[in-house]
Amino acid sequence: MTCPNIFFLFAEGASPQSGGSSEHMVTIFIIEIVLMLFLGRLLGELMQRIGQPAVMGQLIAGVILGPSVFGTLFPAGYQIVFPDVAIQKKMIDAISQLGILMLLLLTGMETDLKLVNKMRRTAFFTSVSGIILPFACGYVLGEFLPDSMIPDPSRRLVTSLFLATALSISSVKIVAMVIMEVGFLRRNVGQIILASAILDDTIGWIIIAIIGGIASGGSVNITGAGFAFLGTIAFLAFSFTIGRRVVAFVIRWTNDNLLIEMPVISSIILLMLLMALLTDYIGVHTVLGAFVVGILVGQSPILTKHIEEQLRGLIVALFAPIFFAVAGREIDLTVLSSFYQIKLAIGLIVIASFGKIIGCYIGGRLGKMGNNASMALAIGMNARGSTEVIVAIIGLSLGVLNRDLFTLIVVMAIATTLVTPPLLRWALKRIPPTGDERERLEREDAEAKEFVPNIERVLIAADQSGNGILASHLAGLFAGTQKVTTTVIELGKPDTLPDASTTEKPGDLVKSSAETGAQTNIENVAAIGTDETPAVLVNKQTDEGLAERIIKELKNGYDMLFLGVDEALSGKVSVSGKGDDSIPTILKEFDGVSSIAIAKGNNLPDNNSKSLNILLPITGTDYSTRAAEIAVTLAKAGGGEVTALHVVPPADEVDVLRRPDELVTAGRGLVKDIRERGKRADVTVKALVKIRKSPESAILRQIVKGHHNLVVVGVKARGSDKVFFGRRIAVMLEKTTCSVLIVNS
Repeated sequence: MTCPNIFFLFAEGASPQSGGSSEHMVTIFIIEIVLMLFLGRLLGELMQRIGQPAVMGQLIAGVILGPSVFGTLFPAGYQIVFPDVAIQKKMIDAISQLGILMLLLLTGMETDLKLVNKMRRTAFFTSVSGIILPFACGYVLGEFLPDSMIPDPSRRLVTSLFLATALSISSVKIVAMVIMEVGFLRRNVGQIILASAILDDTIGWIIIAIIGGIASGGSVNITGAGFAFLGTIAFLAFSFTIGRRVVAFVIRWTNDNLLIEMPVISSIILLMLLMALLTDYIGVHTVLGAFVVGILVGQSPILTKHIEEQLRGLIVALFAPIFFAVAGREIDLTVLSSFYQIKLAIGLIVIASFGKIIGCYIGGRLGKMGNNASMALAIGMNARGSTEVIVAIIGLSLGVLNRDLFTLIVVMAIATTLVTPPLLRWALKRIPPTGDERERLEREDAEAKEFVPNIERVLIAADQSGNGILASHLAGLFAGTQKVTTTVIELGKPDTLPDASTTEKPGDLVKSSAETGAQTNIENVAAIGTDETPAVLVNKQTDEGLAERIIKELKNGYDMLFLGVDEALSGKVSVSGKGDDSIPTILKEFDGVSSIAIAKGNNLPDNNSKSLNILLPITGTDYSTRAAEIAVTLAKAGGGEVTALHVVPPADEVDVLRRPDELVTAGRGLVKDIRERGKRADVTVKALVKIRKSPESAILRQIVKGHHNLVVVGVKARGSDKVFFGRRIAVMLEKTTCSVLIVNS
């Protein structure tokens, strides 16, 4: 059946009442999708160009395609594209309902509970006050609405409760969009507004889920309501304890073990659907399950940015335009044809805005915010946006709202959303940063350019040699202080390793490994494992070579590698361009940062007695800067200090176009930057600028003079067949008795 033929279907015997043939229904369904996607995305683009959220354009697209515009101007065509057939409607409604779950999944992923905890006092007062007052206003309004506005007057209580919740909820997305647009996301007031909106949203969805469960039961049942409430508490307790571990494990396991494309996305969607079914079983709405899974996915210690980008593409490109277009089609603007209905709409906007603004302003003042900040907070929290539309469409589907009341709520959501961005921009610009906030912003600006804060996952490959012990110890310190997920590959002969597989609790494997004679210092890594950042021991017997085994694991997605092996690197082999080819193979395949540990002498830092006394030779290159970040992080974790050394050539070796004092000044600037980085991390950094003909001899002399037990040096590997880190590293490894961590970028 081709698209041009659809306009003749009814004449050929396919009646709207019967729904026509299955081919006809599929064709109509595809046309509906095409119109909603095209017009929704087009108007969304136009809205964003004038400073409004894209969701407004998608809603307007639905209004245009609905009975208010398309149905009025071209009723025959409207009846063809959107026939009044129950089965046909259910096809598009199914996509819309799945869209609700997907939108709540994405909303949960964008929910930062750490931010809420950071701003918990003000966020608590603001959210509670900003919910209680508009909730009360909405409930009173629902009780006084005429019977003609209530779907079922005998269930007025449920409608009143739903209306009260609809008026008390805010839109995190609209608030976040404006705050980011005006550059206030990292400001104190911006974080408080966002934290309050997140908490407000979370509480609101819990309430909506419970009321939705009550409404779906057909009447207010105290026993059912009690079961739903207790079930919700149990569900949340399970989700944020055991459920957090399960979600993190599923994401990591599917990413590391499955070969199909995008396995993590499939597993997340399955988790979302299963949790939605679970919340439906306990008597609350399915949106709670989707929202909670989104939060847990967002808190997963690995792949969060990658996952969010993939899911966002699917949701923003398909589900969101269709959902909001379907919601827009439900809007009947003829409701506003009478002056009474217009007054009712204006009254709803005023009541909703009054309750939210006054309530949040009071909450801000109780949270010890200033007048201007409290006003900005109140204005920001008044945005309803897409959240209100989702709530309204849920109420319509449950039968607690009729189309008239649904239209008024959506009109209120559109009105509050359109006025919020300009008002919030005006309010925020009246709050300049001062004092501690200004210092924090400057510090965060500097940290945003660094490599270490953006690391999500670390791989440690270590054997039972001194190099392996050193790599394990340093990696344990690094991962522990950064709280990143760490995977350990314990290398060695198969007969020295326990027969085990990947586990979330490596302690047992560590004990078993020690009992069998393998003395790898994995305990450091095992000790850092938490629910949020588990340490995982990959200890599978295999005949694969060292390089093949490590590269295979690296393909699962890592930002950094700590490597400690016996014969692959020493002062006599690969670093000078000779010997084992495992290291160059690994470095060639890995795009991240590799830290290669080389243990020397008897002054190794350990867990109990010796702290790190790090020497950091710096050159000003990008790879030297990354080595500095790692050195400072290790010193912070190990309670040590760093000496930053920059060597300047003497006057007779300087280019005639440059003066020696210019190089010294530049060197002082380099070590000053390292000192500032250490200051931000509460690490003591000593700055040294030496004028020496031989940088190698200056480094070796400082190692002895400063009694250093670790040198951290940044390099960029040269060559392809045999790795070579340069003459300076080769000489240092050959002559020093100090352990070295080579950081290759």
